Amino acid sequence: MTPAQEIARRRTFAIISHPDAGKTTLTEKFLLYGNAVHLAGSVTARKNQRSTTSDWMALERQRGISVSSTVLQFDYRGHAVNLLDTPGHKDFSEDTYRVLTAVDAALMVIDAAKGIEPQTRKLFEVCRRRGVPIFTFINKCDRPTLDPLALIDELESVLGLAPVPVTWPLGNGPSFRGVYDLRHKDVHLFERTPGGAFRSPESVSDLSDPIVKEKLDPDDYAAAVEQLEMLEGAGHAFDLAAVHAGQQTPVFFGSAVNNFGVDLLLQGFLHDSIPPTSRNSVAMNSPGMPAPTDAREVSVTHEKFSAFVFKIQANMDPKHRDRIAFVRVCSGKFSRDMVVTHQRTGKSVRLSSAHKLFGQDRETVDEAWPGDVIGLVGHDAFGIGDTLTEDRTIAYDEIPRFAPEVFAWLTNPTPADAKKYRAGLEQLLLEGVMQSFEVRHAPPGATLLAAVGPLQFEVVQARLETEYNAKSRLTPAPFEHLRWIAPHPSLDTPENLLMPGGVNLGSDKFDHPVILFPNDWTMDYFVEKNPDLKLHDQPIELVE
Repeated sequence: MTPAQEIARRRTFAIISHPDAGKTTLTEKFLLYGNAVHLAGSVTARKNQRSTTSDWMALERQRGISVSSTVLQFDYRGHAVNLLDTPGHKDFSEDTYRVLTAVDAALMVIDAAKGIEPQTRKLFEVCRRRGVPIFTFINKCDRPTLDPLALIDELESVLGLAPVPVTWPLGNGPSFRGVYDLRHKDVHLFERTPGGAFRSPESVSDLSDPIVKEKLDPDDYAAAVEQLEMLEGAGHAFDLAAVHAGQQTPVFFGSAVNNFGVDLLLQGFLHDSIPPTSRNSVAMNSPGMPAPTDAREVSVTHEKFSAFVFKIQANMDPKHRDRIAFVRVCSGKFSRDMVVTHQRTGKSVRLSSAHKLFGQDRETVDEAWPGDVIGLVGHDAFGIGDTLTEDRTIAYDEIPRFAPEVFAWLTNPTPADAKKYRAGLEQLLLEGVMQSFEVRHAPPGATLLAAVGPLQFEVVQARLETEYNAKSRLTPAPFEHLRWIAPHPSLDTPENLLMPGGVNLGSDKFDHPVILFPNDWTMDYFVEKNPDLKLHDQPIELVE
């Protein structure tokens, strides 16, 4: 197979949703249809049923939520699929935003009984800013739902997306009997399966078939016929270019937990989604380079390998306590044992331990192409956002950073465990799920942690104990806001600054100065009394 053919068959996407809309369940069913697992897990499974493949962390299995990103890769009908399972909990939205930098499309899952929820809307806006094509799956049709026309209208009125139904529900909740495929003009009838464990049987016939009328409640049949007539007269015509531009979304209905409508969704998505596309290199200074890197578009067909790190995860293999860097290949061909440049340090590194991921499991990968996501083990110098390349004129700047919203002091209550505690905390901070800051007036032995949501603190404590056998003590820190300060001579003598009580100075991991405020009033007072100091809600290098 030629390089162009290898690239053309790649599909790399993430699933986005509000918590409990069915994202992780749908992920499991995709794996089932891709023959990656024969028996799909469910986050609501009974104790004697298998747990989900994508939720590998102990806390995830206990809570039935996703708090870590996982890469799941499988082949399906000639396509090489890279599915990035993202955290569902809003406290881990920053991790999800990073994952969205590595995909070429997104699948938005909506609970048919609730419509568009706040977290879905936030994640959609991230996709819109990046121009990511979006496909929509309206889930849980086997439960009581909102009117399907109202759900379609909400996509347009709330998100500004032009919806184009590809399948349409027949019935609602207990009377749900299947979906009508508008493209192929046939019906797929729904049959429940025990525990949703195996592929749902589907029978196909025309909407006018007597069997369909017999299966459906007369009112549901009449409603479906009327709704489909309305869609034909007033709906949007399918426009593939508009889908690829993120302006139009194909819409599918079904029930992920019962495996119904999932095969139609997967086939439609792979048919209409785009293969990997070009990425933009930025101008930056790299050690050992006489001139900055080039600001230009890097084609997927560029012969030199280039990639960027979008996530780091520790201890996916509890037996080895290793650290894996998730890398999105952007151009060229990856070959195991190849030597590339780590642009941030300017050093040459050999990529010898590369893996294809399947949740917690992995297998050695010898080659990869643009669009693929691979895991690199044993490179402690790699950080989130780093570029790895054979072409030293290329540098990527894909990863967003956000101002934290919650703060806490973390301390070690057991001096005898100091070594394990420090090693564990250092490793977990490298993952980038949350940030740490040096603060001038910190309590003795305390580390200031900052995150988007409080559940991140709980996860760090749980992982310190389960993965490093180190207990920790968490105490709320009295701050509501953190801002980065632009360099200024007055920072050399901070005692001369006019600061109200409770305000604290510090620095981030790159030694950039920051300031912490306990409330809005103290921040406003500081800005008023120190007009020469410029505050930013993003790191200074991103502002510039």
